[in-house]
Amino acid sequence: MMDRIEHWGDAHHPAWMDTVRIALGVFLFAKGISFISDTTQLSRLVTGLDLHLYTVAAVHYVAFAHIFGGFLIAMGCLTRIASIIQIPILLIAVFFVNFRMGFSYLNSEFWISMITLILVVTFSIVGSGRFSMDEWMKNHDN
Repeated sequence: MMDRIEHWGDAHHPAWMDTVRIALGVFLFAKGISFISDTTQLSRLVTGLDLHLYTVAAVHYVAFAHIFGGFLIAMGCLTRIASIIQIPILLIAVFFVNFRMGFSYLNSEFWISMITLILVVTFSIVGSGRFSMDEWMKNHDN
């Protein structure tokens, strides 16, 4: 099943999607840097969820996943895996964090999280594309 999904994704990946993938990766990387620079805001968001998670572990997971995953997505290296790692974070952001703020059209964080979630799910299916490190390594395998 995974091979069929991977083959379908590789066959149906237009070149303009690579630009979207790179922009998504850069955005996630920048968001991770932003979380590291202001850990108190992220701690406040995670603590307010009342999921009884270890706040410090959750903050580090989110920051690490966004920085490392965003870099991999932008480079097109292990894009599917890096995208799948982002999905739980974005699901929590969309349905738990933004739920407290309200699902209005004025809540820009909700829309950013929702669009990012849709893009991450899309790239977990279609993969990295033609202009990626994965493709380069496949073509230059010695």
